[in-house]
Amino acid sequence: MRTYESINEKIKSGKAVVVTAEEVVQIVKEVGVEKAAKQIDVVTTATFGPMCSSGAFINFGHASPAIRMEKVTLNNVPASGGLAAVDTYIGATEESLEKGYEYGGAHVICDLIEGKEVELKATGKGTDCYPRKEVSRKVKLEDLNEAYIYNPRNCYQNYAAAANTSKQPLYTYMGTLLPDVNVVTYSTAGTLSPLLNDPHYRTIGIGTRIFLAGAQGYVAWRGTQFNSAAKRDENGIPIGTGGTLALVGDMKEMSREYIAPAVYEKYGTSMFVGVGIPIPILDVEMMKQVSIGNDQLKTNVLDYSVSDGPKPVLARVSYEELQSGKITVGDKEVKTAPLASLYKARKIAGELKEQIKKGQFYLSKPVELFDSNSVTKPMKEASDEN
Repeated sequence: MRTYESINEKIKSGKAVVVTAEEVVQIVKEVGVEKAAKQIDVVTTATFGPMCSSGAFINFGHASPAIRMEKVTLNNVPASGGLAAVDTYIGATEESLEKGYEYGGAHVICDLIEGKEVELKATGKGTDCYPRKEVSRKVKLEDLNEAYIYNPRNCYQNYAAAANTSKQPLYTYMGTLLPDVNVVTYSTAGTLSPLLNDPHYRTIGIGTRIFLAGAQGYVAWRGTQFNSAAKRDENGIPIGTGGTLALVGDMKEMSREYIAPAVYEKYGTSMFVGVGIPIPILDVEMMKQVSIGNDQLKTNVLDYSVSDGPKPVLARVSYEELQSGKITVGDKEVKTAPLASLYKARKIAGELKEQIKKGQFYLSKPVELFDSNSVTKPMKEASDEN
């Protein structure tokens, strides 16, 4: 048994043994689970994929005379005015009033992180304490009091792959799905994916310190649509989507290398967010979980042409098959296309590994672990009100 405190002491002394989630799979094959558990202190995980449920809270500071901003745009992209006087939240998928989904909230966030000027325009009705009715000026990230990413949902535990059995192309958040199942897209990093390495949420919980787009951030809460009660396979991996994480981190410490806007044809804007999470090897059971390889990690291929009710499962495949570039659906061989970047996920896992080894990143014990019986429900139908 190890503790967070003992692992952090080894990090402080420069003696911690840290490997990535890909490296540990090979190590366990060579020396076995028990020996690997004695040798290794931390396993780093990572993902770099699009997550529409992303955005940023921003505080601009008070103007003189003061204004309560009720309608806000940043580079002509609407942001929320329903907060305090000069606070706003801009969602990644919000679209430009001028350019549509070709430029959206994700672009604004990334422009700020890159150091570019962004045009703020805001109006308010005017009150005794906030008499000003409009403001317009250029702002940079350095001008803002606070600016932090808040992802209500990220790091989907085991997101399904997507296909299209209809005769028409579908334009979706899973990319363009060609008709007649001519492509399968997927968006999970497989064996590197954080929650696939801790499927029972033993070490990832509220307060877990993470790598978020180049900065040190935290798990703030369970993510929306958190489905911890999903059915699981023989390895404890959810057969459905499973858990998600709500994440927070300081934009002023982030790098554009690990966060990027995305535009999906005829669908809209999204944002790639790089996340890395260290898994402490507390015991042998933890080592068993992190050593599950892509050949044993499986997900469902769903038919996205069905939008009413649950999407039919067309196949169940491993991430090894998905990453090979082709799978079999029925009696048909189909090309696969990743939306998440395995290259970037590997880079994040490697960078987090080096930060820990150098004593630049310490582990934090969750202040609260997640409920294992949470169920995601569909929206209440109008007929249910009767």
